[in-house]
Amino acid sequence: MSLADFLTDPHVWASFLALSAMEIVLGIDNVVFISVMVSRMPAGQRLMARRIGLSLALIFRVIMLAFIAWFVHMTTPIFTIGEFGFSWRDLILLAGGLFLLVKGTREIHEGIEGENGENGGNVVVQSLGAAIVQIAIIDLVFSVDSIITAVGMADHIEVMIAAVAVAILVMYLASEPVAAFIERHPTTKMLALSFLLLIGAALVADAFHFHIPRGYIYFAMAFSAAVEIVNVLALRRRRRAREKAKKAKPAKKTKPAAKG
Repeated sequence: MSLADFLTDPHVWASFLALSAMEIVLGIDNVVFISVMVSRMPAGQRLMARRIGLSLALIFRVIMLAFIAWFVHMTTPIFTIGEFGFSWRDLILLAGGLFLLVKGTREIHEGIEGENGENGGNVVVQSLGAAIVQIAIIDLVFSVDSIITAVGMADHIEVMIAAVAVAILVMYLASEPVAAFIERHPTTKMLALSFLLLIGAALVADAFHFHIPRGYIYFAMAFSAAVEIVNVLALRRRRRAREKAKKAKPAKKTKPAAKG
């Protein structure tokens, strides 16, 4: 197929649009995780961490697509335990799911007791190196599902790479507003951490061949996020009402001092 035929083929564009949309939806997990990771970093390093994290996500996906012939065989069982046959994909998903469960639990514990714990110390600030390592680990896990989805939805590797690049660009544009919103509203960070626990449990279930439809998970996340947005708007309205009440309240007149 010539380049002109390739670019004018409606099936190619249809698969590109469908795959781009799917990759963007699958990237929600990554955006939430990166936003949580950079929330405890110094302000000057957050942008760099987001850029490095999403660059690693793109690199991992392109490398996996380059070795797609080998990658397809990652679903072949390498050993069995009872009735379960575990492949490299299953092991990666299991490790990533456990990592998210542990990380989410520790972040929740730190968020609740970090400032008023037994030692009375402040919340530990995340270093750039530690954040990059953790983002790289979870990027690798999320890349597995992303590429398996790409292989099933498109026939041309060029279309897969273009769709992945578009999804990473959208994730980059969305990561800063999401991170800023989480920073302005601390309660949303706890909600984001609960999302990580939910995603981690889903990855562990996938590793044991018990697939939880992602539509259910994303619906639960969207519903919880909508409720949280309503709570934030209601809190903002109450604050404005209190400020207006304070301004409208007349000042108390002071009584003149009694003459001696």
